[in-house]
Amino acid sequence: MHNRNEDSNLMDLISSIEHMEQDASRVSVDDVVHAVGRRSFGPLLLVAGIITLTPIIGDIPGMPTLMAALVLLVSVQLLAGSEAFWLPGWLLKRSISQQKFDKGIQLMKKPARWIDGLLRVRLPWLTGYIGIRVTAVVCLLIALAMPPMEFIPFSANGAGLALTLLGLGLVARDGIVLLLGFVLFGATCAFITMSLI
Repeated sequence: MHNRNEDSNLMDLISSIEHMEQDASRVSVDDVVHAVGRRSFGPLLLVAGIITLTPIIGDIPGMPTLMAALVLLVSVQLLAGSEAFWLPGWLLKRSISQQKFDKGIQLMKKPARWIDGLLRVRLPWLTGYIGIRVTAVVCLLIALAMPPMEFIPFSANGAGLALTLLGLGLVARDGIVLLLGFVLFGATCAFITMSLI
């Protein structure tokens, strides 16, 4: 499952999303998936993480659960050996206003440039065939945990950041970032467990 060559870091991905074609007043999940590509596991993870993390967009009630559904479906299909990801119409049709979407994207640009400066190819074997599938299993667990996270303050942000790191690691072939994503997911699970005790 290869990432598109032109999306090799966070700013490339944001640029792809910014220049996508869509209806003038609304941005749908289908618009974003079409811009990123249905064969791109890393970028789709990255998009789900960014949307969950981004103020304005991620704060919309139900948005973390919507992104969890996307991650769950994509992860299961990757593990099943799919070459291109199928997503149901009800998910693809979900949308937000162009104004909110644009504000969220603008907020992401400054940190995105800083993050890209830290990325490089490290431990690339972690982002190979086996590494991608291990990542898919972790993403599956994150997706299953995300809906109840909406009721625990800050936990959905931890899941969104973990997805962002995992997506970044795959896109940039940076195994260190991938490992950070695994660690953050573990820390988020520990935080949730402590919150429930």
